Amino acid sequence: MSRLTLAPLPVAGLFRVVRQPLVDERGFFARMFCAEELAGAGWAAPIAQINHSYTALKGTVRGMHYQKPPHAEMKLVSCLRGEVWDVAVDLRQGSPTFLQWHAEHLSADNGNALLIPPGFAHGFQALADHAELLYCHSAAYAPTAEAGLHPLDPRLAIAWPLPAGQMSPRDAGQPWLTEEFEGVRL
Repeated sequence: MSRLTLAPLPVAGLFRVVRQPLVDERGFFARMFCAEELAGAGWAAPIAQINHSYTALKGTVRGMHYQKPPHAEMKLVSCLRGEVWDVAVDLRQGSPTFLQWHAEHLSADNGNALLIPPGFAHGFQALADHAELLYCHSAAYAPTAEAGLHPLDPRLAIAWPLPAGQMSPRDAGQPWLTEEFEGVRL
């Protein structure tokens, strides 16, 4: 019996992952990751890295981060505590949804996740204080492949639900896209 349902989203290659928890009087049990069930959405590699982030303040924006090839990665992002507005931007060169973004409300209560393919930038805004995310990555972090977009770039026009709060100096210092940006070639 499948414990993960994959729902395709408007941006090509992006999926909402809906968990089917087993619930009883003790609480619940939920599958966080299953390579077999995610294979239909393109997950083909083993998990190379798992990261856990904590964001203290509502309104904080983190992102928009990605890894350049050959270190491009697929991510499965889940909210373990609180709630976030999770955003993915298609940077794949030649994609029919190039530079389009999609956001999902992820929370500890809804248990959903966002499955983000390689060639996408990812970020989020905390919608509650004390938000915690768990990320499964198909590739290990490679500092030389690190890249990002400015979260407030007018060309992307991401409609953050709250005024942008705290941002790291790295995120606030990311460049804005120019007309010359052709995307990520995978």
